[in-house]
Amino acid sequence: MRSKISLFATNLKIWGSCSGFAAFSFHVPVSISPNLIEKKPVTMKEPRQDLLWLADHCPEFKVSSRNIKVLQEPSEFFQTLKELSRTSQRRITLASLYIGTGPLEKELVSSISEGLEQSRGKLQVKILLDHTRGSRGKENSRTLLLPLLKNYPSQIEVSLYHTPKLRGFIKWLLPERWNETIGLSHLKVYLFDDTLILSGANLSDQYFYNRQDRYIMFQNCKELCDYFDNVVSAISSMSFLLKPNNTEILHPGWSIHPSEGDYTDFISRARQSLQCLIQPKQHFITSTSEEISDSASEGDTFVYPLLQMYTFGIRQDEQAVEKFLRLAEPDSKIKLASGYFNLTNHYMNIILKSSKALYSLLVASPKVNGFYGASGVAGGIPSAYTHIAKSFFAKVLSYRQQDRIKLCEYERPDWTFHVKGLWYYKPNESLPTVTFIGSPNFGYRSVYKDLEAQVAIVTTNKDLQQQLHDEQQRFYDRTVVIQKELFERSDRKVPSWVKLVTFFFRYFF
Repeated sequence: MRSKISLFATNLKIWGSCSGFAAFSFHVPVSISPNLIEKKPVTMKEPRQDLLWLADHCPEFKVSSRNIKVLQEPSEFFQTLKELSRTSQRRITLASLYIGTGPLEKELVSSISEGLEQSRGKLQVKILLDHTRGSRGKENSRTLLLPLLKNYPSQIEVSLYHTPKLRGFIKWLLPERWNETIGLSHLKVYLFDDTLILSGANLSDQYFYNRQDRYIMFQNCKELCDYFDNVVSAISSMSFLLKPNNTEILHPGWSIHPSEGDYTDFISRARQSLQCLIQPKQHFITSTSEEISDSASEGDTFVYPLLQMYTFGIRQDEQAVEKFLRLAEPDSKIKLASGYFNLTNHYMNIILKSSKALYSLLVASPKVNGFYGASGVAGGIPSAYTHIAKSFFAKVLSYRQQDRIKLCEYERPDWTFHVKGLWYYKPNESLPTVTFIGSPNFGYRSVYKDLEAQVAIVTTNKDLQQQLHDEQQRFYDRTVVIQKELFERSDRKVPSWVKLVTFFFRYFF
């Protein structure tokens, strides 16, 4: 077993081996240096022991299930965002790929403005967006947020992350939209005082009314909120700072330009900025006085934040997911969803060859793909994902795994599908004990190109387990199990040019 994690040495050298996972058993107890643990009384029994190995590789937050709520629909997500924006007292921290420019997005920005006005200077707002996606077009995320910057210059900060990989000839060559294939900040973190919403949804109108996603809200979880606030701040510190006149500068204290500065220096410093935040550490989140009386829910749930920032050598999520899939108990059930189904070879091989779990993989039908009906090359994207799903299904058949691995297709008229994550059911149990939720799609972009974050939630609380079960059931109730005949239908015929493009560019989406 790997040796205990060292603290900062006297020379402040940052430990950087977090990317290496050892081959632990599910039942090996965790070894964490006592100095890393914030010691507080533990009054209740521990949740299931199966995933305690996660605490060796990422922070661990012990929370009460009473503070966790699964939001169901985009409209509930939207209304919650607006209400929290209006009522937050100390901080709002938002990280999203972009903010749209339609009426609903303007409502959200108005709610933030209302919160800033009511706070009388006390509320601080941090917004992190991707530079390329947030700058696309003449009217974009930047122009939407300029009034806030002008009206509340001392209370709001807007940061634009620019991947260091987009530089030189590639940056000059690639136009808008295409330059986004090189790498993005894909984080989805919505934080209000000590309330956190983790989701796969962006801050755009379709995500507020007819694009299905997932949303889990953590309330009264200061330490967990502090963690994600620090992660967003670290990414913001290496990004551009948007000015009220729509120009941009590097953040104060950061001197390496992402596309013009030294690439190696940028990567090294970025990794150091993040590494000190993500070391394994246990946090026992105390409950409010109102909750102490119900001791049955105290500390019955663990939350493990997992970052995936391959560019910076941070691979917590990738390695945790791989290990989780590989070591899942025989005859357990894993329900895995991806809005853009494009599993990496590692994930695919584990599911097909190594894992003993029963799988139900949830994918989008062409009509609920976000690119369905788009003009130009983008219009071929649903067919590309159909081709990828067909290729995977063919492998399932060739390995004779069709009884263990099912592919399910989501369909909902006039809706699009953006759900991602997984639910884990132990053998012979009807409720899940684990869910993963966040921004990754389990595909090549998520693993190798973009900045991603999700959490693993491990719980023994029946009420929370029921919430999670009902959540996945709502999705799977709208699916059909894919049979071989589906791919033989005329409306599923994949154009030859799409097959060719998919062969060469599969690793870009």
